[in-house]
Amino acid sequence: MVIAMAVGKREILLVAMAYYLFLLVSAGKGGGGAEADRIIKLPGQPKVSFKHYSGYVTVNKEAGRALFYWLTEAVSLPESKPLVIWFNGGPGCSSIAYGASEEIGPFRIKKKGTGLYLNKFSWNTVANLLFLESPAGVGFSYTNTSSDFYTSGDTRTAKDALEFVIRWLDRFPHYKQREIYLTGESFAGHYVPQLVKEIMTYNSRTKFPINLKGIMVGNAVIDTYYDNLGTVDYWLSHALISDETYKQILNKCDLHKLEDDSNECNATSKYAEKEQGNIDIYNIYGPTCGDSTATSTPHNHRIQRFPHRSFSVFINNKIKQISGYDPCTENYAEIYYNRPDVQKALHANTTQISYNWTSCNEILFKNWTDRAYSILPIYKEMIAAGLRIWVFSGDADGVVPVTATKYSLAQLNLTTKTPWYPWYLNNQVGGWTEIYEGLTFATVRGAGHEVPSTRPKEGFQLIKSFLRGAPLPPK
Repeated sequence: MVIAMAVGKREILLVAMAYYLFLLVSAGKGGGGAEADRIIKLPGQPKVSFKHYSGYVTVNKEAGRALFYWLTEAVSLPESKPLVIWFNGGPGCSSIAYGASEEIGPFRIKKKGTGLYLNKFSWNTVANLLFLESPAGVGFSYTNTSSDFYTSGDTRTAKDALEFVIRWLDRFPHYKQREIYLTGESFAGHYVPQLVKEIMTYNSRTKFPINLKGIMVGNAVIDTYYDNLGTVDYWLSHALISDETYKQILNKCDLHKLEDDSNECNATSKYAEKEQGNIDIYNIYGPTCGDSTATSTPHNHRIQRFPHRSFSVFINNKIKQISGYDPCTENYAEIYYNRPDVQKALHANTTQISYNWTSCNEILFKNWTDRAYSILPIYKEMIAAGLRIWVFSGDADGVVPVTATKYSLAQLNLTTKTPWYPWYLNNQVGGWTEIYEGLTFATVRGAGHEVPSTRPKEGFQLIKSFLRGAPLPPK
């Protein structure tokens, strides 16, 4: 009996050692099959100490759907740092254009798309970053079934994203034991929790669960009614609309609807836009892009509030940059990622898609087939599962504003652990935060919809505190 037990333990030890050696070998080679995705150097890229990879993962062979990713490993000791997966929203907008290139990635794009320069507040100093263009049809991600452009929605996006994570981890097996965190902004307020739900279901059925530890989302779409109500309340409280227009919106528009196409609501919404004037509603105190040669309209299709609104205005004047923020950066992305030499270096557009790479796919945006009314039920499931959950909000965003997020989260009726207090960075108030049982909420003072773009130092503090599981620093 004792001998049999000893043999059993020895066999288990040998298997464990063999698997460990396999992981080491895989890591040295960039993972199973991953070396082919290794990026040698991007055009105009400065010298870096970290490795980065990009390519495609097929998520549905029958339809021919494949999602494009870009992994930028941590600057130092990547093997000891977690994996952070980032999603942008829209629906239909690119995580390469926004998250990677103007928010949390290691590179920024030079004007006119001539090359890259380093972002000193890149999140890959504390984590390995995986940017995913999701769903198929966004950015370089593609489908061989044209009808997919008109039938995308929350449900299929979440299922394809789960398939991506499973298959990507097979390609990079040395990440299978890492802590994994899902992050993003805007409509990623749907993408991230819905993927979490898929992962939790998958983990309950497999012997090899995905090591998901938590989520962090910013200016996130959460609940239709409270998001809409919080938005118009923000417009009024920040003097963006008149009292009369505020009353008209409440009377003429059904805030319970995802989209109110009635003539009365359309007219009122257009008048509200007129009252707001030539501002970037995504960053109400920031400059607008005055680039008359722009190839796209920034922010125009990132998220749908009231119908037919255009959330950015071009004015032909000199660009005024505030604290290093450049409102035209996505125009540079449109140029850079359409360069053939860039696509070749990224292993992108290998199927020669028939359209140019764009920051946002308007067809997907306009034809989103299913959209959850509220994500709050999934928040309750995530809290019950013990995941680390942070929600943050740039308080200068007029599209998914801080009031919308507060109204939505209030419906969870969570118990307060640490009451509202100001958090500090370099002896200045970075924002305010409150810690609940199961969730941390934080604001970022003066930040727009893209917090890491408009307030990069504060955004970097968010990810550092989040990954440590520590409260944001008081004074």
